[in-house]
Amino acid sequence: MEFSLFVLEMCFTITALLCYPVCLQGNPNASPFPSNFLFGTASSSYQFEGAFLSDGKGLNNWDVFTHKPGNIMDGSNGDTAVDHYHLYQEDLDLMQDIGVNSYRFSISWARILPKGRFGSVNKAGIHHYNKLINSLLLKGIQPFVSLTHYDIPQELENRYGAWLSSQVQEDFKYHADICFKYFGDRVKYWTTFNEPNVAVIRGYRSGIYPPSRCSSSFGNCSNGDSVKEPFIAAHNIILSHAAAVDVYRTKFGFKD
Repeated sequence: MEFSLFVLEMCFTITALLCYPVCLQGNPNASPFPSNFLFGTASSSYQFEGAFLSDGKGLNNWDVFTHKPGNIMDGSNGDTAVDHYHLYQEDLDLMQDIGVNSYRFSISWARILPKGRFGSVNKAGIHHYNKLINSLLLKGIQPFVSLTHYDIPQELENRYGAWLSSQVQEDFKYHADICFKYFGDRVKYWTTFNEPNVAVIRGYRSGIYPPSRCSSSFGNCSNGDSVKEPFIAAHNIILSHAAAVDVYRTKFGFKD
């Protein structure tokens, strides 16, 4: 495996070197990108932000999951990650240097609502994302925002089992409402969930993602039902998506 990866890397390097002069000169027969073409990069809050308990952020499901020995093969976690929370200005400078004009990132649900709708809004979290969004726009980079990227406040898991309860629909609707209220005047592109199918299958069928639920024949889980629970979670995610879209269109008057 290591040898094949080495060969692949060498081939890529050689190709890049051979292409370099041509790439610099450009191809006169190539069609230019349209003026509205979006060239971007992306991240997710848990994998990039770090600062997992800074400025009032609450624990989320991934904080708890990765801190449990044996869940992550090498024992790593996102406590610090690449520290995007503190170094976002440097990251935005790099984006500007490579010429991107869009950036997709996710809101850390537990950073703005540490206890979901059962607690107060964390103004420090709101302030952070306002700074990030404003800085992006100043650099001519369009923000694309995901409301959640596999993460949910651990408070909601503890209270009612997160995606296994219909109560989560009200929490996600509230989360969306808060995001649209504070960021919707500048953010024009929203995604409700990142790969919900993956979150459902790995969280409730194989159990390799939080909340690590599965039948014993499907994985190494202490609780769960790999036949029923994925469908329950998927059902609640779909209805949560619909609730967020309804808030976006009716309460805030957005039509896009």
